[in-house]
Amino acid sequence: MRRRLIQSTLAVVLVVIAVFGVSLVIVETRTISNSAQERVDSEALRLASIVDSRILGEEHINAEILRNQVAEDRYAVIRVPGRPPIEVGIQPSGDVIHSTAKGEEGETVVVQEPRSAVTREVGRTLLIIAAVALLAIIAAVLLAVRQANRLASPLTDLAETAERLGSGDPRPRHKRYSVPELDRVADVLDSSAERIARMLTAERRLAADASHQLRTPLTALSMRLEEITLTDDPDIVKEEATIALTQVERLTDVVERLLTNARDPRTGSAVSFDLDEVIKQQLEEWRPAYRSAGRAIVSSGKRHLRAVGTPGAVAQVLAALIENSLMHGGGTVALRTRVTGNQAVVEVTDEGPGVPTDLGARIFERTISGRNSTGIGLAVARDLAEADGGRLEMLQAQPPVFGLFLSRTPLKRPPLVDEEEPTVR
Repeated sequence: MRRRLIQSTLAVVLVVIAVFGVSLVIVETRTISNSAQERVDSEALRLASIVDSRILGEEHINAEILRNQVAEDRYAVIRVPGRPPIEVGIQPSGDVIHSTAKGEEGETVVVQEPRSAVTREVGRTLLIIAAVALLAIIAAVLLAVRQANRLASPLTDLAETAERLGSGDPRPRHKRYSVPELDRVADVLDSSAERIARMLTAERRLAADASHQLRTPLTALSMRLEEITLTDDPDIVKEEATIALTQVERLTDVVERLLTNARDPRTGSAVSFDLDEVIKQQLEEWRPAYRSAGRAIVSSGKRHLRAVGTPGAVAQVLAALIENSLMHGGGTVALRTRVTGNQAVVEVTDEGPGVPTDLGARIFERTISGRNSTGIGLAVARDLAEADGGRLEMLQAQPPVFGLFLSRTPLKRPPLVDEEEPTVR
């Protein structure tokens, strides 16, 4: 592109120089030639006038007297009737410019000038025109290179940006070039980069959330199936199979909720439910793991509380807190329920060292972990709690106390704007 821009600009300049340069050469050549002829004519008339004056005054006329009246590079011949011709200067050879003038006393004056002087003057003029044309060409080339770089460099940048988008680097560059058309392309690419970045973030977050939320039910399901394989008692097999089916239902609920949130995070399924049932289910699910670790998990507090939320989501929040205490805490884990205002609160605490001081409020940020874990469990738990109008907070760092706050009365959701349901591909 640079080469084409430079070549096209240079071609235009050369055409302009050719048209106007040739015309200027022709005009200047004619002007110089006419000026030389006018000078010779004027010289002849002036000499004739001088000779007339001397004849009328009966003064002596010779070459010495007229020598100062004729230019050095000119030759003049004065013919006076009845007298020999008077020659002034050296007669030029070759092509000459000449002029003849007649005086009132019958004398004839002929003035000649070599045409080489005109040729030299025309040559000087042509050199000047050529130098100006050369400067114009150099200026045109420099301007063409500058314009080519100004247009080609942004296109190269835009091509690199598009290539980065295609290679999975969606960072917008926010670079503009003071060219409206190119800036428009840059705006579109930056907008596309931001959309791609949001889509990639959402996909990665969905994958991380899915892997984390599915891990616990799958582990519990695996434990139940192992129990089935290790026993021949039909009653135990039936009991473990029932619990396994419960875990399968929980897995189904987790998957449906993940897909629902991926399509539209505003959609909720909050209902009024018995909080004791969810806590009881979590205790039964986690007691085997705690017994294996030589620890206990208990519950206390106010009973028969009803809360508003999605039972599956609340169970996942409590499971994240219980698992967090199992991995990072110590001693007995206690789930306490209480009421504050119009909210039911479930507190999860253990006897471990608590949350490190350097983590503090960042404990709910993704990738933040006190040990070698994924660092997304509490972040996912907080998102699940807030999805149905609740909230998850760290009430105390040492010993750790986490509180899940749930409303006790149904929330009035604003009506959703009718939108075309996106197609899942």
